[in-house]
Amino acid sequence: MKRINAMIMALGLSGSALAGGMNDDPFLFMLKMDKLEFRDADEGTALVWDAQAWAGKDLNKLWLKSEGERGEEGTEEGNIEVLYSRAIAPFWDLQAGWRHDFRPTPDRDWFALGVKGLAPYLFEVDATAYVGESGRLAAAFSAEYEYMFTQKLILSPELEMSLYSKDDEETGVGAGLSDIELGLRLRYEIVREFAPYIGVVWWNKFGKTADYAEDEGGKTSDVEFVAGFRLWF
Repeated sequence: MKRINAMIMALGLSGSALAGGMNDDPFLFMLKMDKLEFRDADEGTALVWDAQAWAGKDLNKLWLKSEGERGEEGTEEGNIEVLYSRAIAPFWDLQAGWRHDFRPTPDRDWFALGVKGLAPYLFEVDATAYVGESGRLAAAFSAEYEYMFTQKLILSPELEMSLYSKDDEETGVGAGLSDIELGLRLRYEIVREFAPYIGVVWWNKFGKTADYAEDEGGKTSDVEFVAGFRLWF
């Protein structure tokens, strides 16, 4: 994102700046832990992560993404993505690559194609379509907004949803709208690179995904309180 790039360049974190040189299109890099939080669930405390890293120049970058959840019995959900990203408009990138779901088992692999950027009214949007084995299709969408009470105190509502074209009983996923998650987090930026936060999350599973969860004795909806931190460098 150009806004992030500008901040990094201002802090002197580009590859060229570190080398003491000047470049109109420097090599940049970033590691961002968007979420690292504990959730107070009925089954016990769960650790949730959402991490991103990228390296490249203004138009072309390599992205790594990972998100998942670990409960008291081990990792319940987890994936990693490797994507090539190309800027196609101001504040918008086209991304393509590979996603590997390593939890739940059996693991699944997908070809990914999506867009990531800043929508009107400053909504951060990430929308991706996936093509998997045996003709499976999937889609993921997330949108986040930041409301600044002060320069350091920021309220961030967020929406996430997933859709699938086919039932996949082995991984507990049903066709159609699979799940929705709504979150509201309030963070305080001690410094721009580090911000602890608290919040609340509501999630709900739908259709066959909910049926599979009930068959396994799990819940189909819950409200969870969260506490964690966000950092980047």
